[in-house]
Amino acid sequence: MNDNLSTTSKLPTWQDTLLIYLSPSSLRMLALGFSAGLPLLLVLGTLSFRLREAGIDRATIGFLSWVGLAYGFKWAWAPLVDRLPLPVLTRLLGRRRSWLLLSQVAVVAGLLGMAWSNPQYALTPLVAFALLAAFGSATQDIALDAFRIESAQARLQAVLAASYQTGYRLAMIWAGAGVFWIAARAEVGGLPAGTYQDAAWSVAYTAMAFSMLVGMVTVLFSKEPAHTVLAPARSLREWLQVAVFEPFAEFIQRYRWHAVLLLALIGTYRISDIVMGIMANPFYVDMGYTKEEVATVTKLYGVIMTLVGAFLGGGLVLRFGVMRVLMLGAVLSALTNLLFAWLSLHGHDVYALIAVVSADNLASGIASAAFIAYLSSLTNVQYSATQYALFSSLMLLLPKFLAGFSGVAVDAAGYVWFFAGTAALGLPVLLLVWLASRYHQSA
Repeated sequence: MNDNLSTTSKLPTWQDTLLIYLSPSSLRMLALGFSAGLPLLLVLGTLSFRLREAGIDRATIGFLSWVGLAYGFKWAWAPLVDRLPLPVLTRLLGRRRSWLLLSQVAVVAGLLGMAWSNPQYALTPLVAFALLAAFGSATQDIALDAFRIESAQARLQAVLAASYQTGYRLAMIWAGAGVFWIAARAEVGGLPAGTYQDAAWSVAYTAMAFSMLVGMVTVLFSKEPAHTVLAPARSLREWLQVAVFEPFAEFIQRYRWHAVLLLALIGTYRISDIVMGIMANPFYVDMGYTKEEVATVTKLYGVIMTLVGAFLGGGLVLRFGVMRVLMLGAVLSALTNLLFAWLSLHGHDVYALIAVVSADNLASGIASAAFIAYLSSLTNVQYSATQYALFSSLMLLLPKFLAGFSGVAVDAAGYVWFFAGTAALGLPVLLLVWLASRYHQSA
């Protein structure tokens, strides 16, 4: 098995599939996926826990969750990442790796700034550094998606997506459960339970910043993928035409009115999971689960189940095609939200929590692997960074905006109806997947 993941035209065996996962390109994507997944929780979920422990009110924390909208607007600067060379760095590393390294440096700077900012004294610096980390993380996603798409042929994107998701989820374990473990061990003893100790969080966030070295070293020792050689623009107008307008126009021209269908599917496919997810941690607290139970079951075991789902999803796509697995992921994502409605009626039960988290994360892994492979198949390699950034931004924009109001929904209707409502949000997605499947069959 060579580095570019070449394969024969016949249906691969499960042994062939395993060998593809162990190829150098797949292992590189594993490390880069770790670098991509590390900042997300640190500027969202983990940060919300830290802020609440510091005494910041829930309303403020809710509004600050919109820091994550940086990921929803990354399409706005994706043309720069796709086309603009960086002084010195691009000459030394190439177009993709130079942007990857620059974005990783921004993430490190943001995390170190968050480590050294005490929200009890001044919240603004912490928020500013969180925005820097989120911006750097979103930029890394743009460059990394292009790097991944240009590293292998379309039918093998599911394998790279699964490896990427594996690294991503391992980073989420480290940035979720790991950061709590580090902070707990860095605390000074003898203080009342629940006392906020900023120095402990500083140690934890500094450790997270140094963990970005995994991705930075990988970038430095990776090979720049082959991509289209770009002719230099003769004017700013020509550059805007080529870098900004053409990637979006090409997609519309390629799919014509079907582009509306495909964009609608992209914008809603993960809506059930994302809208529900923002209320998951408050739900665990309200149900009486301890931090240790939540960290072990959801941040560690749950992520492992997502990894299993990602590998299973990647293999299923190779054997049965992306559209069938895309439909399976959509069905499972909606159904597992109903399990949370059942759990809210069941009461505090760790075994029930394990069962629900197992099903939910397994479904999430399958859906994510299939969806990433599908998005990759829609891009034109000539505009891979810009078009994929548009797709992945659209995937997050509406769901994250609606998720900001999820607390209001829970207050008004309760957890049972909230979880049932998020499951119902997935019903139109099934229709969109079916329509998209019919289009691709006829195209």
